[in-house]
Amino acid sequence: MPRVTFDNPLGPCAIAWGDAGLTGFQLPGAKPRADDIATPPSEIAAIIARVQRHLAGELQDFSDLRYDFASVAEFNLRVLRATLAVKPGRTATYGEIAAAIGEQPVASRGVGAALGANRWPLLIPCHRITGAHGKMTGFSVPGGIETKVKLLALEGAQLL
Repeated sequence: MPRVTFDNPLGPCAIAWGDAGLTGFQLPGAKPRADDIATPPSEIAAIIARVQRHLAGELQDFSDLRYDFASVAEFNLRVLRATLAVKPGRTATYGEIAAAIGEQPVASRGVGAALGANRWPLLIPCHRITGAHGKMTGFSVPGGIETKVKLLALEGAQLL
């Protein structure tokens, strides 16, 4: 899959794509690779520009992007689609995402596991999903919860 690394206010990110859409996104701390593309296609360059604007404080909604969900399990896909509905400046709990996909609260752990496997952090905004009562819980990108809190603060989300 083609991939490109790019800079932004949080540090280097990377985006990968294929014919069916975006296949992955890394933030921050992505390392350039020898097989990175020097000049991405215009569609990918436009996404990179949107990410850079978002991380500079000009908030973006990435729900319109083409994601390659071909290898995503059905439950995870439902979770990712529900997470795309959580807009900048807002948060939802794992339990609220479970309810949004028609599951009982006990599915909250499954929601957390699905978001932990999210290959498109930031773009599919798993950082906006919190534990019960807004508790900050794991975030599987470099910087962990600290990065999650930075992203939520940047987006103007109420953290307390």
